Amino acid sequence: MGSTAPRQLVEPSGGETEFVFFSGKGGVGKSTVSCATAQWLAEEGYDTLLVTTDPAPNLGDIFDQPIGHSVTAIDGVENLSAMEIDPDQAAEEYRQETLEPMEALLDEEQLKTVEEQLDSPCVEEIAAFDKFVDFMDEPEHDVIVFDTAPTGHTIRLMELPSGWNAELEEGGATCIGPAASMEDQKAQYENAMETLEGDRSSFVFVGKPEESSIEEIERSAGELGELGIETDLLVVNGHLPEAVCEDPFFESKRADEQEVIEYVREEFDDRPVATYPLRPGEITGSELLADVAAALYEGAEPEIDVESSAKADASSLDTTTDTEAVMEQLRPQEDTRYLFFTGKGGVGKSTIAATAATALAGDGQETLIVTTDPAAHLKDVFGAEVGHEPTPITDGLDAARIDQEKALEEYKARTLSQVEQSYEGEDIEEAKAQVMEELESPCAEEMAALEKFVDYFEVEGYDTVVFDTAPTGHTLRLLELPSDWKGFMDLGSLTKEASESGERYDRVIETMRDPEQSSFVFVMYPEYTPMMEAWRAAEDLRDQVGIETSMVAVNYLLPEEYGDNAFFESRRRQQAEYLERIEDRFEVPMLLAPLRQEEPTGLDDLRSFGAEMLDRPEAKPRMEIQ
Repeated sequence: MGSTAPRQLVEPSGGETEFVFFSGKGGVGKSTVSCATAQWLAEEGYDTLLVTTDPAPNLGDIFDQPIGHSVTAIDGVENLSAMEIDPDQAAEEYRQETLEPMEALLDEEQLKTVEEQLDSPCVEEIAAFDKFVDFMDEPEHDVIVFDTAPTGHTIRLMELPSGWNAELEEGGATCIGPAASMEDQKAQYENAMETLEGDRSSFVFVGKPEESSIEEIERSAGELGELGIETDLLVVNGHLPEAVCEDPFFESKRADEQEVIEYVREEFDDRPVATYPLRPGEITGSELLADVAAALYEGAEPEIDVESSAKADASSLDTTTDTEAVMEQLRPQEDTRYLFFTGKGGVGKSTIAATAATALAGDGQETLIVTTDPAAHLKDVFGAEVGHEPTPITDGLDAARIDQEKALEEYKARTLSQVEQSYEGEDIEEAKAQVMEELESPCAEEMAALEKFVDYFEVEGYDTVVFDTAPTGHTLRLLELPSDWKGFMDLGSLTKEASESGERYDRVIETMRDPEQSSFVFVMYPEYTPMMEAWRAAEDLRDQVGIETSMVAVNYLLPEEYGDNAFFESRRRQQAEYLERIEDRFEVPMLLAPLRQEEPTGLDDLRSFGAEMLDRPEAKPRMEIQ
């Protein structure tokens, strides 16, 4: 383990404002750890500001007071203020700040073009980062804690392309708006990058004691490392307390978690690793936050009151799926049906998608499952190799993994070929040089994956095509970018024109909008953050692209037959409350999936899991105690 104590990494050393960034997927307790850290720093006497750019903010719930899009003092905690940056409002403010200085310089038609350029999905990420930069520029606080750090993807948008100056002279555009709008920010962004890489900033990753969560941390930490930003501290949150694991089911779950924690300590042995256990309920209020902080930064034993809920309050958790309503959303009608399983990392969407695909194949449907997930868990789920092209898994079921590096290389080659067809003479080399540089943008990676994704709408011979990790509203909007852009994002329209694929894209979007042909399924587990992130993503899909959510899959529901104590009764009651809230928000059929001793792997496990979820007679017992 690293020799530096966690408190030394988050506590300011004096002098200039210092920054602590918390990163991690939704639902891992990142906001809880951020709030606990900020409160602890404030109580240690540091003037502390807590800022979140999380699209599903819950700082207000944790502190039990309204916060919102302006700096707000936290009641009862001296030295602490907080702000929940609204991504939509931040994006609109960014657009206005960009447009205002241009209004006196451009005519109406030019202004309209700039407005279209600023409608890029990437602008939302830039706007959020712009807010980071604003706070990193101000010296009023001793320390600023950011809940939800900028990702490697977002940071790379700041650095690319370096040819923006040339674009500026030509009055061109970038994937995040007109090049002219970037000049003023350029120096600020460079200063921010220096701060992120320097001693005044600490990066903390928060994850659950699960393999998929830790793999995501390793991948993200590696991305940031390539940009010169080191990971300083890891927090593994939500492990089962030993005292509550009183039967073989939860004893086994806890043993698996402890193995993961040990793996983290070994893999990150040069950095400190802190842990905090699962509690019987959600962590809100200053007393519970103080307990979290004491465990992380002062070496205290967490105080878990195992008997905090009375057995008399035991509530039954109804985990019965309406099989008929669910199958109506999964089965093909007259033509091929496209099923899209989406959700944040760690909610089990690969397992749910693979289970649905296996069940459909078992019903006699010729089925293809495709993953666009960079972590590509399908190989682990099926226990078989899954290639870049469709690979047979069993009778009636094939699987494919979109290799993002291969997809990007294919996209680059195709785009450069189209540039050669569109330019003549001396212009070709100049155009190719600009295109080559701009094809390094993260936006190009999204376009490449999207084009490969579109290819699967034209694969013949399948009744059902299941997509593990559906494109978001953000990604789908890249297909609808204005056709008169200059510079990088013109490649999207250039690709359309040169390959005559505009109609192809339009057909795909229309197919995805048609509930007779496509179903979008959001996977989550019954807690606040996964629910709200899924809800916001569903709203984005509807508002930005016109795609309605068809179904939700709620995963990791606690089994009734295990965990017969007050701790798990309290957790079940919380899950029941969120099931009601999910049902009220989405108003669509719900596929309910129980927590299992181990994640299903292999076809037999997947068939059993599918039968259990869909309440079919061939379901095997949920668990066989060894």
